[in-house]
Amino acid sequence: MLQKRYYYLVNVQFLGYRFHGWQKQPNTKTVHLMIDRTLKFILDEQKFKTLGAGRTDAMVSANEAAFELFLDQEPLENLNAFLELFNINLPQDIRALRIKEVDAKFNIIQDSKLKEYHYVFGQGNKFHPFAAPIMTTILETLDIELMQEGAKLFEGQNNYKTYCYKPSAEGLFNRELIRCELVENTLYTANFFPDKSYVLKVIGKGFGRHQIRLMMGALIKLGRGDIDLEYIKNSLKPESDYVMDYIAPASGLILNKIEFKD
Repeated sequence: MLQKRYYYLVNVQFLGYRFHGWQKQPNTKTVHLMIDRTLKFILDEQKFKTLGAGRTDAMVSANEAAFELFLDQEPLENLNAFLELFNINLPQDIRALRIKEVDAKFNIIQDSKLKEYHYVFGQGNKFHPFAAPIMTTILETLDIELMQEGAKLFEGQNNYKTYCYKPSAEGLFNRELIRCELVENTLYTANFFPDKSYVLKVIGKGFGRHQIRLMMGALIKLGRGDIDLEYIKNSLKPESDYVMDYIAPASGLILNKIEFKD
């Protein structure tokens, strides 16, 4: 007799500074590991499985990430009570935001419509260490206006092979970015943040490995005067053989939200 399976979409947020990314790895503390440990404790003997909507690198945070929870045998009786119990037992740097039941047709990987990432940074000084978990400090003074011009060049349909870490011959490099803009940061604030900081906002369906950090690396090099706008334009052409040699630090990167198909 086949067991009935129940499906739930769970949205979570986390500070990634002490974790080695999302994905489980041997002898390593990851977000997925802590979530599964907590679920095993609160679900007791009930069989379950979890699958994330994507992977984040070590030290990367999420304002809103998601995973699918698969339950065998029995459904959750009360979603609000489950969410409360889940949060009570999660470590303080992970929080469950909401949960809803979905059907067997829902696919958390394929049904992800858009992802929005933010990269937060300050420049021109050494800032308070408390800002380090979500903000990268660039000691040099950068040409922000030029970087803003450069960011817009990434928008649209382009070849992003230059901005994929160790690209393989079979890699998917032709992608579309719906939005890429660098603006003054008004989203993330604290009394120990610098008076002025900035955030790169990037929206797209999918991204290559380290893509946004490599794009940010190019913008930092642009702001320093190491490369020019023509470099970025040429790097996005199908025939480009450029290799971006600077990956921006991970701790400034935040998965802001994921949108799913209706």
